[in-house]
Amino acid sequence: MQSTAFAPLIDAHLHLDKYTPEEQREMLHSFPSQQVEAVIAVSMNLASAQNNLELASQYPRTVYPAFGFHPEQPLPTLAEQNLFFDWIEKHMGQATAIGEVGLPYYNRQEAEQAGHQFDQSGYIDLLERFIQLAKRHGKPIVLHAVYEDADIACDLLEQYHHRRAHFHWFKGSKRTVQRMADNGYFVSFTPDIVYEEEIRELARQYPSEQVMAETDGPWPFEGPFQGRMTHPAMTRQVIQAWSEVTGMGTERAARLFYQNTKRFYGLP
Repeated sequence: MQSTAFAPLIDAHLHLDKYTPEEQREMLHSFPSQQVEAVIAVSMNLASAQNNLELASQYPRTVYPAFGFHPEQPLPTLAEQNLFFDWIEKHMGQATAIGEVGLPYYNRQEAEQAGHQFDQSGYIDLLERFIQLAKRHGKPIVLHAVYEDADIACDLLEQYHHRRAHFHWFKGSKRTVQRMADNGYFVSFTPDIVYEEEIRELARQYPSEQVMAETDGPWPFEGPFQGRMTHPAMTRQVIQAWSEVTGMGTERAARLFYQNTKRFYGLP
């Protein structure tokens, strides 16, 4: 049941450009009736960033673009990297954040399980370059860095004294969670908080002033979301599940998530 007192929803991490144009239109036009105020549209690469910038120009104050290179794909050449960084510098005024960037945990696991060596030094160098860029321009950075990779990301963030970090869909050790919390980094929860105990445990541990809700759409979810297209309105169930786990009232939790996300991303 929807409450009129429920604060507006912001999806802190969405791959908007990966939906079809028709899905994008339908989704964006449904936002007012679903109480969705805005989305942070993260990018996979240069083409993705260009698409998200175009969507942001069509839907101002609703779509907020982040520019980055998703690490779970082959590393771009140095020439391709330079081209992308030049483009980001040129469009930095329109960037809400740098992201999605990070380290290829899942690709590395897959390669190692198949008996192959996986050298991620190039990915670490690229992440360092993105952190330097975010720090130089005072932009938040959106990170794909889980388990032991999160410690590498923390090392780099600490090295460059960049505290405006958002670890999306995070999983990791209690020690790393404590380090991230102490450094003031944010985490976001996806709809799997409804049915994944590991994620619910993180919700119990993490400071409430440093949490946000996301969908990572169009990534599909299980449980009550099985077979449904991932929509930013699902952040409502994320917040409800978080409130159940932490014992905070749902309406108060909704206001908290809304204010946290606006504050972290500097949204108007």
